[in-house]
Amino acid sequence: MHGVVVEIGTGVWTGIGEHAGGRVRKDGSHHEESVEDVNVTFEDQQKINKFARNNNRLIELKEEIELKKKQLQNLEDASDDIMMLDEDTMLVPYQIGEVFISHSQDETQEMLEAAKQSFQDEIHALQTRVETIQQVLSDLKIQLYAKFGNNINLEADDN
Repeated sequence: MHGVVVEIGTGVWTGIGEHAGGRVRKDGSHHEESVEDVNVTFEDQQKINKFARNNNRLIELKEEIELKKKQLQNLEDASDDIMMLDEDTMLVPYQIGEVFISHSQDETQEMLEAAKQSFQDEIHALQTRVETIQQVLSDLKIQLYAKFGNNINLEADDN
């Protein structure tokens, strides 16, 4: 599971749970000593949780886009291979679900083109959703950094 760890002061907020405010350590206990006392309100918790949920969704969407791009590349490779066939009368097996159906090269090319267009449309729609989520995350970062300053870390963990 991917997640974002939100650090407030020297404590850590995971974006999960319903603590009433203050600083929370990894073990769930409240931390009294810190660089600067910042009260975490319920609204702040909601923003942090929203940030974490959107960040996780962003990661999932990016992974889905990469998978779709690989599938699109496979279709392009298959299309190129069919174009290189010498024999025009040869039937080409095309998998639909669990079944392979033989089609002429032209029919198979048309089916591959339709499938490629479908993947391109899906990738475009996913990229649009990524841009929307990135804007939401950007807005939340501005709001949370404005309140917590250096006491909060909303940057992705490189692990």
